[in-house]
Amino acid sequence: MIDQSAIYPTLVYIHLLLFVLWLGADVGVFLLGQHFRKREIYSLQERLTLLKLLVVVDMTPRTAWALMVPLSLSVAKAGGWWDAPTELVAGAWVISAVWLFLIWDAHLHDMTPRAARDRKIEFWLKLVITAGYLWLGAASVFTGGPIGPDWLAWKALLFGLIFVAAIMIDVAFKPVGPQLGRLIAEGSSDATEIPLRKTMDTTRIWVWIVYLLLLATSYLGNTKPI
Repeated sequence: MIDQSAIYPTLVYIHLLLFVLWLGADVGVFLLGQHFRKREIYSLQERLTLLKLLVVVDMTPRTAWALMVPLSLSVAKAGGWWDAPTELVAGAWVISAVWLFLIWDAHLHDMTPRAARDRKIEFWLKLVITAGYLWLGAASVFTGGPIGPDWLAWKALLFGLIFVAAIMIDVAFKPVGPQLGRLIAEGSSDATEIPLRKTMDTTRIWVWIVYLLLLATSYLGNTKPI
């Protein structure tokens, strides 16, 4: 028999674990990307190997992101912070399962039309979830409902902004595919490296924004200052 008193602390523990995996693995992605940029130190083949590792490590934060959505709702409900409709929580878990399938199916069938289809569906799914979190957070912050505690309302709003920034990472990173193909075909030169470097620099801005927002949401959840 499940100990009801253990459900909430267990969910909180898993929630914290996902945060650690998300942020920790994302730092690993950041560092691999940083070393990929050092063409004066690494050969092109070594840099491409680093990029392959980056893609693999990046699956951890992507997985944590998808699981964080239903888990955060479950934590809020189990802790009595927000009496979220049971249908909403259950639906969030279903959506998370679909999202995880799209992430991993695209990864396992990379560079195929199937992967492109998965990523297109995932993109629109994330837009819908983003709109939902932004509405939920903004409505709760400025009108006092449906989420009651101010700290949780702000956390929901910031989580919606994390979605925005994370989506922008993918949007900003999109030119890397053709630019990397040109680098491989033509070799390393200013003509092939500088455009790729600019794209990665733009992407890093959104990465830093995600880091700051993650730290802010974790602070609110831990300290509950408002």
